[in-house]
Amino acid sequence: MTTHLRPLPPARPVLPLAALLVPAALLGLPLAGCAGGADVDEKGDECAGPGALLGCSAPTMPAEHYVAQAELYFDTMDARVPLGAFPDYTERVARWEWPPWLKLTGWTREGIEISDRLLRAYPSIVDERDCRYFDEQPFARCRVVFYYEAHAGQGCPIYEEFAFNEAGQMSWIEAWSDQPGLLPMDAAADPWAEGPDVRRLASRVPGLGDPSGDVDPDSEAMERAAAADVDVADFQARARDFGTSWAAEAELAGDDLWARGCGW
Repeated sequence: MTTHLRPLPPARPVLPLAALLVPAALLGLPLAGCAGGADVDEKGDECAGPGALLGCSAPTMPAEHYVAQAELYFDTMDARVPLGAFPDYTERVARWEWPPWLKLTGWTREGIEISDRLLRAYPSIVDERDCRYFDEQPFARCRVVFYYEAHAGQGCPIYEEFAFNEAGQMSWIEAWSDQPGLLPMDAAADPWAEGPDVRRLASRVPGLGDPSGDVDPDSEAMERAAAADVDVADFQARARDFGTSWAAEAELAGDDLWARGCGW
């Protein structure tokens, strides 16, 4: 079941948030690194222990809390909104933006908050937003459009999901270009990714279903999941060496990244 809160008018583009824009200053930071998933403990219980999967968690806050946190997240990237409060992130929150964006583009509370401050040097507005609550994780899902000054006001539509821990803290952010062939679902048949065949990384990362929502790239559960799932292995490697992996991905992205990601 979904609860639709605050529908907004049709949009204009924004790029997946920090995708390209984690400046070099951030790269040197010392950053630390149920339902369908690959992490099964020795007893075969996906929901036991700190490696629990995302589908093991249930909402503990009012629907409005999850939507408000998602809206606050986009506020941090909207040049019209004074940069003040940030979402209530977990210590090891992660932001994963699927290609053509740069995969792991934010890692840890400190890292994401620093990158959001630096992004103010690359102004955007996010005035087209449709954020909704869902009673299964990810509890908040949004369709938005970013508009960047540097791209002559062209819109960049993004589909983004937000997972939360038991305390209502944001533990995982996952984004896709809202373009045919780049979404994790058939948008015509399943516009909010509620079906069983949605391919999201959050469902497979150990720890997101634990009450803490903590994602530990060095845990035994992560090692087991990484051995069985190439996407989890990719996340694990990037989280262990965030700055280097981000810089390498940015180098490979190509000059047409924005055109591909935004559908221009």
